[in-house]
Amino acid sequence: MGIPDEDVAQVRAGTDIVALIGEHAALKRVGRRWTGLCPFHTEKSPSFSVNAEEGFYYCFGCQASGDAITFVRATEHLDFVDAVRFLADRAGVTLHEDAEGGKDRKRRAGLLDAMERAVVWYHERLLRAPDAGPARDYLRSRGYDGEVVRRFRLGWAPDEWDALSRDLKLSERVLTESGLGFINRRGRAQDAFRARVLFPICDPSGRPVALGGRILPPRDGASAAERPEPKYKNSQETAIYAKRRTLYALNWAKQDIIAKGEVVVCEGYTDVIGFFQAGVPRAVATCGTALAEEHFTLLRNFGRRIVLAYDADGAGQSATSRVYEWERRHEVDVVVADLPNGSDPGDLARQDPDALARAVADARPFLQFRVDRILGNSDLSTAEGRARAAEAALTAVAEHPDDLVRDQYVMALSDRCRVDAPRLRERLEHLRAHPPPAPHTRRTRSGHDSSTRAPGGTAAEPGDPGEMREPEDEDWEDARSPSRSVAQKGGPGLEALKLAVHRPRDVADRLQSVLFVDALQREAFTALMEHDDLYDAIAAAPPEVAGLLRRVTVEEPLLGDPEFGDPVDLVVGVLLREAVRRALSELEKASRGLEESWQTGAAVTAQVRQGLAELEDPACGRAAADRLVAWLMEREPKEG
Repeated sequence: MGIPDEDVAQVRAGTDIVALIGEHAALKRVGRRWTGLCPFHTEKSPSFSVNAEEGFYYCFGCQASGDAITFVRATEHLDFVDAVRFLADRAGVTLHEDAEGGKDRKRRAGLLDAMERAVVWYHERLLRAPDAGPARDYLRSRGYDGEVVRRFRLGWAPDEWDALSRDLKLSERVLTESGLGFINRRGRAQDAFRARVLFPICDPSGRPVALGGRILPPRDGASAAERPEPKYKNSQETAIYAKRRTLYALNWAKQDIIAKGEVVVCEGYTDVIGFFQAGVPRAVATCGTALAEEHFTLLRNFGRRIVLAYDADGAGQSATSRVYEWERRHEVDVVVADLPNGSDPGDLARQDPDALARAVADARPFLQFRVDRILGNSDLSTAEGRARAAEAALTAVAEHPDDLVRDQYVMALSDRCRVDAPRLRERLEHLRAHPPPAPHTRRTRSGHDSSTRAPGGTAAEPGDPGEMREPEDEDWEDARSPSRSVAQKGGPGLEALKLAVHRPRDVADRLQSVLFVDALQREAFTALMEHDDLYDAIAAAPPEVAGLLRRVTVEEPLLGDPEFGDPVDLVVGVLLREAVRRALSELEKASRGLEESWQTGAAVTAQVRQGLAELEDPACGRAAADRLVAWLMEREPKEG
């Protein structure tokens, strides 16, 4: 079932495209536009531009372009209807669909509503319920005051079977599909979380989509449970929550990440809060899964320096050789914060917050951290100890894909371990040809698996940057392909199109399609003239024309220097001269060899050249321009 056009227009109008794209890429205001690194291909210099007023974006690097709906289709992998529903939920717009057409949207909205109500319910329980006393005591012991509890919307799940589902009166379907509960063997609704401090997990816009729960530590003198539960428990994946595409606290951290160009990645929720308390409010955590490709794809759009801040024992282990591939593919710098032995970020935030902030500031490249940790834990006072240290360090160095980087570490190891560099290089090549077997995985504090080596070896070679996020609709592909003409390179025609989009009143009686020499630019101008609304013009245009229109929408006109005259006069004048000279050239070619045609052509040519000369005279320039435009229009092939 289709969505009425007026509803689609209302969704577009109600969507803040800068805020939407800002959840995937860092945008900074430049004049009337917003610019940043493109979320659709890897780049070092910003080429992605957004026009907030018109609601369009365009990348000058890969030519990706579109509006808010196009962006959601590409990033969320949705079809058109689902993308409109997605944005309607964000904007609070009611879509006029029948029951069948709106079923999926209502289902998703119902799950988001249930999760929001649950977060509020659990939060109020933590703040006020008598049974939450031990939870409040625990949080105080962690250094969490009321401000922290409210900022991160922490909650308490009581030690009851169905307190939440009973109080909120959730249906069985909503209870189970949201991950808030399940139906037990007796056929009764049962809550998913019991006797746990809860950490709401939000999407980048701040809407709760899942929960993470931590059990309380046993009281002093209390015996351990007969069937100990895992310390952390996370929501199952649902229609509104995908673990590998979600980062805890990104909604709170993204502004500081954008400002600093750096993101700190932790293992647990309490580690993130610790960083915020230590004055480093740009920390996030993976949600019960190891750091993965999807996380890097998201993170690189906000900050290019990624600081791994795992506990001291795990920082060099839980990340794998895949990190080097991700560094290269996403053009990021992965560094490691060197935390004191035996401490994690949450503990250090309470004991020495300045040390925690320094660990981030002094973070070292991933391989350097691993090598330094190996040598620091080795006995370098004996020949045997130095040999063992060199072997262990070379094993780490062998995983790096860059031979120049590897050789730098070989020379450093030669100095520190007193082993000849040629011997180390020989041993390094042997290790690369015969890598040691991967060790067993371990369980991290946040409950996910990690390994010291990448399963299956190094990641596959990346293809074209566009393959990282392959759109699903053909129009998108056509719009991002290189143009068939000089329109992609600029020129007066492109500048005229910008004026037609951004200053339509100034050029309403000045521009005609005959002035555009380039065929693609002429098609784009014609599309603008045939439609009152920019969205309608783009929607009705062929893909390449639509792509060009989206481009000029995000480019501001070059206003020029007032000393040299009005920019509209300048652009129209250059465009007119180019069109007239081209037409004159065609006329002379057509008249060549035919006496009568040549005489007629010569007379016309003289008149036209006279008109070109008069363009420079302020007194008669406008009239000359009108005559030249009329002459060009007479030469246009007549339809029919």
